[in-house]
Amino acid sequence: MQTTDQPLSGKVAIVTGAGKGIGQAIAQAYARAGAAVCCAARMVADLHETVQAIVAAGGQGLAVPTDVTQLAAVQQMVQVTVETFGGLDILVINAGVSGEGRSVEDSHPEAWRTTLEVNLLGAYYCAQAAIPMLKQRGAGKIITVGSGLGHRGLAETSAYACSKAGLWMLTRVLAQELSPYNISVNELIPGPVVTSMTGTQATQHRGVFAIAGEWAKIPADVVPLALFLATQPPIGPTAQSFSLMRRDA
Repeated sequence: MQTTDQPLSGKVAIVTGAGKGIGQAIAQAYARAGAAVCCAARMVADLHETVQAIVAAGGQGLAVPTDVTQLAAVQQMVQVTVETFGGLDILVINAGVSGEGRSVEDSHPEAWRTTLEVNLLGAYYCAQAAIPMLKQRGAGKIITVGSGLGHRGLAETSAYACSKAGLWMLTRVLAQELSPYNISVNELIPGPVVTSMTGTQATQHRGVFAIAGEWAKIPADVVPLALFLATQPPIGPTAQSFSLMRRDA
């Protein structure tokens, strides 16, 4: 039975990139809200830290080391989650890399390819593997963690911006395909968040991103919107982009 304090009670969630930063904050928040959470990432030590915090707080957590660029690993992630917790209700596609800060002319093709493989192909693998399990529940949520750069771009961010633009299109297409099954698909744009991935580009406090002129959030600031999207009714918003940016995304 769901309560106001635990609106996700009885739900099962997968959060990719849950070893640190935004993914870790969302995974721990979902567990506090009552969900059983599969925490997926490449770094085993980071994952165990996330799950230990969940369990210590009385929640249910599962660590599944996963490279989202490997289809078999993603399928295994979903399978283990369902076998452990009995189903799947929520998928948060958060795993990502920032890519190199170079112009297209000066970029390294392999680095460009890697960024797309993690941010876009990895998202596709996660969605494809999760959809059958979400359908079995009769409803569900897919939340993609996007970026304002996927909507407006920025010089010297071509790989990252293009990967996030593709992710936003994937979000909309999935929403159209899955609407008949009561599965909503929405994009969450955190805006600038100080994490290990963005630290070299941001002041290391809750201030302003020097390169973007934006409020530099911490991962916990993203949690309320992530909870909002996970707790919407089956027939709720879908194919929408929800942004925490000050500027138009």
